[in-house]
Amino acid sequence: MSHPVETITAPQVIEIIDLVKKIYGFDFGSYTKASLKRRVTRIMQLKKLQFYDLKHVLVNDRAFFQDFLEEITVNVTEMFRDPFFYKAFNQQVIPYLASYQHSKIWVAGCSSGEEAYSLAILMQQAGLRKKSFIYGTDINTECLKEAKKGIFSLRKIKSYAENYQLAGLEGSITDHFTILYDAASIHSELKQNTLFSVHNLVSDNVFNEFQLITCRNVFIYFEIALQERILDLFYKSLAPLGFLCLGAKETIRSDSFKKKFKVINQKENIYQKIGS
Repeated sequence: MSHPVETITAPQVIEIIDLVKKIYGFDFGSYTKASLKRRVTRIMQLKKLQFYDLKHVLVNDRAFFQDFLEEITVNVTEMFRDPFFYKAFNQQVIPYLASYQHSKIWVAGCSSGEEAYSLAILMQQAGLRKKSFIYGTDINTECLKEAKKGIFSLRKIKSYAENYQLAGLEGSITDHFTILYDAASIHSELKQNTLFSVHNLVSDNVFNEFQLITCRNVFIYFEIALQERILDLFYKSLAPLGFLCLGAKETIRSDSFKKKFKVINQKENIYQKIGS
């Protein structure tokens, strides 16, 4: 008879963080402990593992670690999530992007690509798709594989229809997909000028200069010190007057960074870089 899976304790979370860093080099030390505790407990329940068993498979099974990493880093996402953000973006950011000959966009923590493709649709409707390049990055390689395919369940796409309408966009969300039975494939012109690749916000550096960076609903999993380190990365990665967009429950808290960004829309957390 199997024993019920124990709930992981705070010291055990620290033990797992140290173990993963020592063996695989991934540092989850700056993730919020509450989020880690919740996600590690979920893994233990799904795999029916006690704490000792979890440590054993993490040490001895690299394939299991890949599953572990995916579960820890996966972000809930949907197309046109927080539709009033996209409405504000259309009104307050698109006119600036239209003034550039070419704009580079970084979707940090892109998960399976829904946000990157939402922005691609927005840029296409503004007539800017061919003048823009979208980089989607994530730590989760399985999510990135899904993003590159650009194929979603038809049921999921239809569930985004209300978001699309509330964002104030033309036509229907299904206009941007080829329907294949119960699947929907994003149109090829929306996949053009798009690159999905691995980037670790915790440890990796600046890799380009951008007119726009979005990192929405990712900060909430990080402690304040890491949030500030990532804000510094974004600041250094933005072109002069470039835009930074954060999620609905996220904001720039630090006084030093408040001086580096102008608030464009406080409710929707849209900011513009001050200085060069």
